[in-house]
Amino acid sequence: MSETRVIKKYPNRRLYDTEVSKYITLEDVRQLVLEGVDFCVRDVKSNEDLTRAILLQIISEQEHGGEPMFSTDMLTHIIRFYGDSMQSVASDYLRQSLEMFVQQQKDFQKNLTDAVTSNPINTMTEMTERNLKLWREVQDNFFQAASNKSKKNTGE
Repeated sequence: MSETRVIKKYPNRRLYDTEVSKYITLEDVRQLVLEGVDFCVRDVKSNEDLTRAILLQIISEQEHGGEPMFSTDMLTHIIRFYGDSMQSVASDYLRQSLEMFVQQQKDFQKNLTDAVTSNPINTMTEMTERNLKLWREVQDNFFQAASNKSKKNTGE
């Protein structure tokens, strides 16, 4: 198993990829993400992990050019969750929803391949049933966590 690739961030905002021994751009980091490379970005002076900040910067650039994924309303709702008692619940819900979506995409691609050799109606029915079950589980977990959080806040 390979080690995590280290990218150093210098005070002049330049990024240095220690594996290939050269300076890289945010676009190069984005490409590492797309290729599934495990990496971390570290401040060269403090050794602080800056990976999240760099990923957010990449998302910001992607949102600025082309068609954005996040609407103004969606971003407003996300901002409102920060500091709220529901922040961890919302974070867990978003994480689980995105993980489920990614898994569904993988399953869909596999099922599409399988559909060529099997009955496509049965394949789509099975996939739909699995997706509904997963979605219900995510919703149940969200509402259960929200209910528990609400009870803690009201002292029940």
